[in-house]
Amino acid sequence: MSGISRQITLDYRHVAKHLQDTPQMQRLLNRGIAAHVFKDEATMNRVAQAIIENGEFTGIIREYERYGMFFDEPVGYRISPDGSRIPLYYGEIKVNAHDQYHVIPRTRPSEE
Repeated sequence: MSGISRQITLDYRHVAKHLQDTPQMQRLLNRGIAAHVFKDEATMNRVAQAIIENGEFTGIIREYERYGMFFDEPVGYRISPDGSRIPLYYGEIKVNAHDQYHVIPRTRPSEE
């Protein structure tokens, strides 16, 4: 079965760190951590909806259910602290024990 068949709610606490040019994204870069950001909020919402409707369950990793899918066009970028960018074609939804989710652009599905 593909997609997520139950009601889940967006966890807004994690949205800003996955959008470009936000203080939360900049905080990651300042700490020396790469930021995985969507092109824009509309792309983030489109990716989330596509995964909810058609994403594949990839397992429970670090206490989150994970669902994801690949896209034909880049949905975002991995921005390194040095400013270099890698296009990202994979989207992942992480769902916690309270059925709250956030969506992340990635290079591939999460692994243990």
